[in-house]
Amino acid sequence: MSRQVICPHCRKGGAFRSRPQSPHEYIASWIWVVPFQCQFCSHRFLACRLGKESSDRLIDRREHLRIPVRLCLSFSGGKMRGEGIVMDLSLGGCIIKSETNVHVDDIFYLEIAVAEDEPPIEVAAMVRSISARGIAFKFLRKAQENKRLLSFIQSHAGSTSSVLSHAVELTGAVPLAQGRGTSGK
Repeated sequence: MSRQVICPHCRKGGAFRSRPQSPHEYIASWIWVVPFQCQFCSHRFLACRLGKESSDRLIDRREHLRIPVRLCLSFSGGKMRGEGIVMDLSLGGCIIKSETNVHVDDIFYLEIAVAEDEPPIEVAAMVRSISARGIAFKFLRKAQENKRLLSFIQSHAGSTSSVLSHAVELTGAVPLAQGRGTSGK
C-alpha cells in the first residue's frame, strides 16, 4: 500500500523526495529520515522513509511532478521565433517538440495555449537541454507567481494521480509529525 507524502505547510499531497542539502539533512538520512520538497509551495521538510527497498538510486532529480499534455505553444526571443507542442509541463518548466533550431541557455518568451477561449499563459524560460525527447525549458520565475499556470497545473495534477502514487510507492515514505523537537519512540 502506498501513501502520499503530505506537505505540512500547504497540506497538499505529492511532495517528492529530494537530495539532502544541509548537514542536518545528511545526518537525518542515516536514521531513515529523508528530505522532501513540496511541488506546490516548495516547502522542504523531513519525513520517515520505510523499507530498505528505498535506495538513493530512486531519488528523482526533478523538483516537480511532470504532467503529460499536448498544448500548442509559440515562443520568441531576440530575432528568433518558433512554434511547437508542449509534451509535458511542471511548475519548474516544460518539454516541447519543435523544428526551430535553439541553443542551450537561450532565453525565450513562451505563450502556451491552454484553451481556445482563453488567452495563452505567458512565461519567460531558458533552454536547459536539447535531446531526442525535445527541448527542455526551465521557467525563469517560480510558477507559483503565475496564478494561471499554477491553477492549470493543479487542476491537471489529479489526472496524474497514478503517476504520483507510483512515485510515492518508490520512496515508501510517511511524513513526520510537524513538531520535530518533541521526543518520541
